[in-house]
Amino acid sequence: MAGKREGAALSQQQVELLNQTPVGHLATADAHGRPHVIPFCFVCDGGIIYSALDAKPKSSNLRGLRRVRNILANPQVSLVIDHYESDWSRLWYLMVQGNAELLEPCPEQAAAISLLRGKYQQYREMDLEHSPVIKITPDRATGWSGA
Repeated sequence: MAGKREGAALSQQQVELLNQTPVGHLATADAHGRPHVIPFCFVCDGGIIYSALDAKPKSSNLRGLRRVRNILANPQVSLVIDHYESDWSRLWYLMVQGNAELLEPCPEQAAAISLLRGKYQQYREMDLEHSPVIKITPDRATGWSGA
């Protein structure tokens, strides 16, 4: 994995990996530090990572989801994307640590939804305009590759 760009938390190669990978795992923690990890869809605009709270069936309303409650109580998050196959020389992972916040409908939230729809065809049919978006501002990115 290439190093960081000067003054940026993510290198261009890391941004490309993020945008080529369809699913990652988002780790949040509550106010007591209890972790919660879930698979999630996301997009990176080159510096910020966005994830929609979408219309797939959920066990509670969007603002009551554990990841949302955790972000509101403790904005520090980590996300991991990875690639595995039996040829271990082709393994890699990228972990991004940063701070998350919720974007309610606003111009940045609308731009994030547009980026997410560009990456995920499923989002093109969903009504996301009134849903919050998770915004992750990376502080640090680390990775490893078997190559």
